[in-house]
Amino acid sequence: MSEQPQTPNDRLVRTRTIPASVDQIFTLLSDPRRHHETEPGDWVRGAIDGAPITEIGQVFSMDMYLDVVGGAYRIDNTVTAFDPPHAIAWDPGQADESGRVVPGGWRWRYDLTETDSGTEVALTYDWSATTDATREEFGGFPPFPAEFLDASLESLERAVTG
Repeated sequence: MSEQPQTPNDRLVRTRTIPASVDQIFTLLSDPRRHHETEPGDWVRGAIDGAPITEIGQVFSMDMYLDVVGGAYRIDNTVTAFDPPHAIAWDPGQADESGRVVPGGWRWRYDLTETDSGTEVALTYDWSATTDATREEFGGFPPFPAEFLDASLESLERAVTG
């Protein structure tokens, strides 16, 4: 089931009830080694460090691939929400020369609510902190259609339920 964007110019929110426990879903989402399983394509390639996500402020890095940005690249994600097993979020960015991660201005967030039929997962893509220059550089935001989030939730369900 999908929900209309709460702020059409800054955020997309999609929901799906997945027939699995909140613990099963949160465990997968807190394991960067499995993040490639949550995407409908091959944009997310793999975790650079296999350590699980355990706290706000933690940085986990991923190998990524996208033709429009020249192929392979690295993304460094700073954890901005960690409330097991209810919420997890991160801000993608890139480390500068000193190793400090500079966020790009967008956020991925998953909110999990246990229901009688499984877990309602709300996936939010929020780009409200993205600068005008970054929006222009990317050719506008979001850089994918809203249906990408629905497909991502479908991929998450397949990954969790096998």
